[in-house]
Amino acid sequence: MTPTRRSLIAATLAAPAVLRFGLGSAQAATTLKLSHQFPGGTIDEGDFRDRMCRKFAKMVGERSKGALDVQVYPGSSLMKTNAQFGAMRKGALDMSLYPSPYAGGEVPELNIGLMPALVTSYAQAVAWKAAPVGRKLSEILDAKGIVLVSWVWQAGGVASRERALVSPADAKGMKVRGGSREMDMMMKEAGAATLSIPSNESYAAMQTGACDAVITSSTSLISFRLEELSKALTSGRERSYWFMLEPIMMSKIVFSGLPKEQQDLIMAVGTELEAFGQAGAKEDDTRVEEIFSKAGAKVVQVDEKSLGQWRDLARNTAWKDYAAKNANCAELLKLAEQVA
Repeated sequence: MTPTRRSLIAATLAAPAVLRFGLGSAQAATTLKLSHQFPGGTIDEGDFRDRMCRKFAKMVGERSKGALDVQVYPGSSLMKTNAQFGAMRKGALDMSLYPSPYAGGEVPELNIGLMPALVTSYAQAVAWKAAPVGRKLSEILDAKGIVLVSWVWQAGGVASRERALVSPADAKGMKVRGGSREMDMMMKEAGAATLSIPSNESYAAMQTGACDAVITSSTSLISFRLEELSKALTSGRERSYWFMLEPIMMSKIVFSGLPKEQQDLIMAVGTELEAFGQAGAKEDDTRVEEIFSKAGAKVVQVDEKSLGQWRDLARNTAWKDYAAKNANCAELLKLAEQVA
């Protein structure tokens, strides 16, 4: 391949909202690239987050009568996981289904999307979007160049190489992947050492012994095959101190460049798919128990006493630290606590 040819292909891959002209057609189709870190499958099989993206692409294509062509890139195949948020803000990536706290370094307010023991049920999580906390978070992201297209929340559990991690007392001496700065603060207070890695690097960390326990969504526990390395699973099915906001986001630069009817279509499809996303998350809370149990792992639940202990730790560490970051963080936390 010649350097010129190679450069042309690279430029095409990096370009957002590429115009694709059909033969004999006077109309242009706008191509939107939707990236995510999770394993790829089909529209009917595999990680529900990949399936949700594929359903989004299909529905948008059909309803726009081909004017919008959404291409899905799973497994961080288009760009590395941590680069996706910044790329959207610059307009270099169109869309991503992205774990919100991964962007906490750029936009600290987003760490509320995985604030330990703040959200403890799906009903509470789903209520955020229409509540003042959801509207405030959307406004903050809009000002940072990000449009929230589809809200998805996931409960999480703990895969452990040896002993189960249920209460704070269990964490002492363990090396734990928590998934956010705030989750790590709570774990450190409980006596654990922590490491900060995307969930798609969890298998290698457990395999090498760099990590004793991984806290992540039920779906990621399944998709990244952590049952192969685990002797215990703390399930998030009954109750959990780990709920993550993992929405489909879109570059505001790209979104603003679309006609109003296409903007409305994208937001409508995003809203419609939220029910699919929440159903998929709940199904995996049950399925992960079956998969780990079949692999020989001991499956345990978090009881109310342990959940209360985690909440007390979180309130005195992570919540306090987050509220002190800036006025927006303080307001978001206050508004979130109002959602029962």
